[in-house]
Amino acid sequence: MKRASSFDDAVRRTYVLRGPVEARICRDSHGAAFKRSYVGTFSEIFGVSVRLSPLVWRRRQRVWHAAVAPYGYQVGIFVMARARLAFTARRSPVLGTKGAVASSQSLATHIGARILKRGGNAVDAAVAVAAALAVTEPCSCGLGGDCFMLFYDSSSKIVKGLNGSGRCPAELTLNRAMAETGRGPSETLPNRHPHTVTVPGAAAAWDDAVSKWGSGVLTLSQILDPAARLAEEGFPVGPVTAYHWNEGLAALDGSAGGGELRAPGERRAPRCGEVFRNPGMACTLRELGEGGQHAFYGGRVGRAIVEVLALAGGVLSMDDLAMHESTFPEPISVDYKGVRVFEVPPNGQGITALLALNILAELEQQHTRSPKLHALIWRAQALRLAFSDTRYYCADPDVVDVPVVQLLSREYARELSKLFDPQSACRQLQHGHPAAQSCTVSFQVVDDAGNAVSMVVSNYEGFGTGLVPTGCGFTLQNRGLNFSLDAAHPNCLAPSAHPLPFSLMSNRPYHTIIPCMATVAATGELYATLTNMGRFMQPQGHLQLLCHLLRGVDPQTAVDMPRFCITDIDGGRRVDIEDGTPDEVVESLRRRGHDVRVLSGHSRAQFGRAQIILRDGTSGVLWCGSDGRADGMAIAF
Repeated sequence: MKRASSFDDAVRRTYVLRGPVEARICRDSHGAAFKRSYVGTFSEIFGVSVRLSPLVWRRRQRVWHAAVAPYGYQVGIFVMARARLAFTARRSPVLGTKGAVASSQSLATHIGARILKRGGNAVDAAVAVAAALAVTEPCSCGLGGDCFMLFYDSSSKIVKGLNGSGRCPAELTLNRAMAETGRGPSETLPNRHPHTVTVPGAAAAWDDAVSKWGSGVLTLSQILDPAARLAEEGFPVGPVTAYHWNEGLAALDGSAGGGELRAPGERRAPRCGEVFRNPGMACTLRELGEGGQHAFYGGRVGRAIVEVLALAGGVLSMDDLAMHESTFPEPISVDYKGVRVFEVPPNGQGITALLALNILAELEQQHTRSPKLHALIWRAQALRLAFSDTRYYCADPDVVDVPVVQLLSREYARELSKLFDPQSACRQLQHGHPAAQSCTVSFQVVDDAGNAVSMVVSNYEGFGTGLVPTGCGFTLQNRGLNFSLDAAHPNCLAPSAHPLPFSLMSNRPYHTIIPCMATVAATGELYATLTNMGRFMQPQGHLQLLCHLLRGVDPQTAVDMPRFCITDIDGGRRVDIEDGTPDEVVESLRRRGHDVRVLSGHSRAQFGRAQIILRDGTSGVLWCGSDGRADGMAIAF
């Protein structure tokens, strides 16, 4: 990395170091501080230990600023008087004590905060935020997609799960899918094909969440009304949203209703700052609010879903919609460095993050006396090892036995950790590799009582199939892309062909959307609620964000830090690195055989968009971070 020309330049270009500092600061006759001698070691944000060159001290408004140049690359830090930790971020964390909301759209965040102030709890506010995001970011989520949720009940200190993913159509057999798409056992369904549409579960999930865990102060209609009015009256489209809306616009070409999500009277996407109205979505939200999920699946919207799919060659029926229901699985969890980390169990991929944390814990224990390695290398290898198993075994537990207990045992993590080579990227692993893209929304809510919600809603790939049920204002997801067409695979589209014992029901595909929550392991108190949307980036983001938080980094700095994403779409050893990561780290990865690609600009979407609310266990203060890679914000009060 090029040396910064000044301290201010260094702060703009780089990120934070932390660690103990030993220095003697002297003053000249005018009281100006200067450095007499220095001894110290910092840990760089990713964990590598470095020896620092002399500091150049300045004093500005009672804040000590330092610019340091370890091993030739520049790092800017802020050192508060007598403080041990030093940070730089693009903006400050948002702090509050009575409640907080963090999402990828500022209007959605405001709506969630208003629901809290009207007496709603975290669940009420979360559903209101989800609906507002469906309006303001239809290129990522909506009522044609699925929803996963974790709920922290402060009264019992228990984390509860909701799986709002839908099943494949009952009439869609493996043979039929392969014959009508021309795909073979080693392939997946075509991206936008109507056979990739599974029953959209978001509507039921929102209704069930409010019925089961809501405050009872507000009805579902009242909770959805702000989003309905937003759709009816219009909203200005944010810059990041405008970009992704335009990028995904071609998906709407195959649907007669695609014009509902284009600029009025034109075939283009709405531009940044342009006010967009979606009367169809407003009508849909009001019908859901007044009649609940049964009105949605069994009424006008359900009929429109079946009709648009039939015209496109799909086979989803009204019976498929009527049979859909949310499930409430007990979350799975592991302990890592004093916190208990929770994820929704399979068919969601949250198990990947937990297995990777177990592997990382083993690596950290085994290599304490090894030469210092960049922590990014450890984390990337832990995730690659975890994905090699979970991409194979993660399937619908109602249909196939998923070995969750075995996968999350420390003994198993210990065996996998033996495959780690500190000097080389992992060899080709058995069960395939994660792919990468980024099209989802996620958000966090904490209320005055200490309840918390982590929720993710998604169409999967942008607008999903791009199919718009007439007059409904949303697209249908293409989640079925994650089914395998291999009859011997646990995640096969046709469960009856699998040699393991199956039920006779339709199955749910491997699911990428995963909320995350962490509690203090010893007490059960809420530690943090977080997400990092972005398909297969999600478990990778969870691991990276948690590692930052557990090193003492505040939530806003944690989401601003450069991220990495292992992709390996072609079965190689690729690691995508975000621009801003030190050149030394990139070269260290390349020397070990990783195929490194540095991404900048809108390509950063690869790394997803994160939202965090962390609770200070002593003061109860809520610390919030909202990702600058999106159009959102955090509010706390």
